[in-house]
Amino acid sequence: MDKKTKTVVVIVAHPDDETLWAGGTILSHPEWNCFIISLCRKNDPDRALKFARTLKILGAHGIMGDLDDAPEQKPLAESEVEEAILQLCPATNFDLILTHSICGEYTRHLRHEEISKAVVTLWEKGKLNAPELWAFAYEDGQRKYYPVVIGDAPLYYPLPHDLWELKYSIITETYGFEKSSWEAMTTPKEEAFWQFFTHSQARQFLAKGTYAS
Repeated sequence: MDKKTKTVVVIVAHPDDETLWAGGTILSHPEWNCFIISLCRKNDPDRALKFARTLKILGAHGIMGDLDDAPEQKPLAESEVEEAILQLCPATNFDLILTHSICGEYTRHLRHEEISKAVVTLWEKGKLNAPELWAFAYEDGQRKYYPVVIGDAPLYYPLPHDLWELKYSIITETYGFEKSSWEAMTTPKEEAFWQFFTHSQARQFLAKGTYAS
């Protein structure tokens, strides 16, 4: 990717999602003007503090919301998720949007899927504007293994070892997850993204869970 300044917004469910699924990509682009939105855990003082520390390491700005994140994962109204995103966004025009896949990154977290759908809908409605939208491209074989990149995703970045180590240290030291935790064991050494240039591409993916180039 060309090394030029881009205004990038990363819209995720939880503080740590930005690092797990795109941390290496963000770290490798210090020229990006990157704003990270975590839609859950604002009122969790421990996670909020760790998110703030992570933003400094990533060279990003960001904000947190407080969407329901209870273990029951009760579905949220589409309008509630969309409104939460718009309230937290510092602007409506960006060069690039990064967010979850409609299929999630693992089996399964409803908030990831809801947020992906909301971002695509807002992009389609023109309430968020960008020439490109990237969705994280990972899967876990229906819980058969830790999440791995999807091999045929159009954007694939193997991380240099030192960059992966920094990403891993954010998960284990900054966020404080044990090395035996799911988060630490997951931390991908490659990152991949579905890349959309048009609303129709993203809408087809949203409807079918398949990618159209």
